[in-house]
Amino acid sequence: MGRNLQSGARLRPVDLARGHGLSTQAVRNYEEAGVLPAAARTAHGYRTYTSLHAGALRAFLALVPGHGHQTATSIMRAVNRGAVGEAFRLIDESHAQLLDDRRTLRAVESALGDLEPVTAASEPGGGMFIGPLADELGIRPATLRKWERAGLLHPRRDPRTGYRVYDEAAVRDARLAHQLRRGGYLLEQIAPLIARVRAAGGLEPLEAALRDWHGRLSARGRAMLTGAAELEAYLRERG
Repeated sequence: MGRNLQSGARLRPVDLARGHGLSTQAVRNYEEAGVLPAAARTAHGYRTYTSLHAGALRAFLALVPGHGHQTATSIMRAVNRGAVGEAFRLIDESHAQLLDDRRTLRAVESALGDLEPVTAASEPGGGMFIGPLADELGIRPATLRKWERAGLLHPRRDPRTGYRVYDEAAVRDARLAHQLRRGGYLLEQIAPLIARVRAAGGLEPLEAALRDWHGRLSARGRAMLTGAAELEAYLRERG
C-alpha cells in the first residue's frame, strides 16, 4: 500500500473537520462508510488521522459535485480497498452519463429547431382532430394514441363527439415527440423532455431552461476535472 497510513503529523477528528468545514461526526461517518482509510487509535481509544486521511477527504469532497454523493462514496471505497480498477470504471460510467446527457440536450435543441408554427387547419372550437394531425406527421393515428397512453400527449375531448382534439400545445408536443422518435429516443426518454416544455410554458421560455441545462452540464464536466485532480493526488500519496 506504500507508506504507513499513520506516518506524518497526527490529526485529531476536529482538526480534519475544521480544515474542511465539516463536523467531527461527519468525519467519523465518512470513515465508517469507507470514504476514509481506517484511523489509528490512541491508547485511550481516540481516533488519530494523518495527511493521507486529509487527502482522501479532499478527494471525496471534490468528487461529489461531478459524480454525486453515492458514486463518489463508491469510488473512494474502491480506492481504499485497493480496487483502483473498479474506481476507474465508476468514473468512466459517470463520464458516459454526462456524454449521454449532452447528446440528449443536442437532440432536444435539434428537435425544437425543426418545429414550425401550427399552420394546419383547425377544427371548430380550435385544434386538430387525430386524423389530420397524423397525416401531417406522416404517422398512423394509432401512434398518437400510443403516445397519449405514454403520457406524451394530452388532447382534450370534443364534448359533442367525444373525438380527440389537439390544441396548439398538444400539436407542438406531438411534433416534438415525432422529431425525438426519429432521432432514436424511446418514449420513456421523451416524456420528461416534453414535460420540460410544458413546465416552461412553451418553446420560447424553454430557451432559458436550455441555457441553464448547458450551464449545469458544463459545471459537472469541470467538477469532474477537479475531482480527478484531487483523486490523482490521493492515489500518488497512497503510493
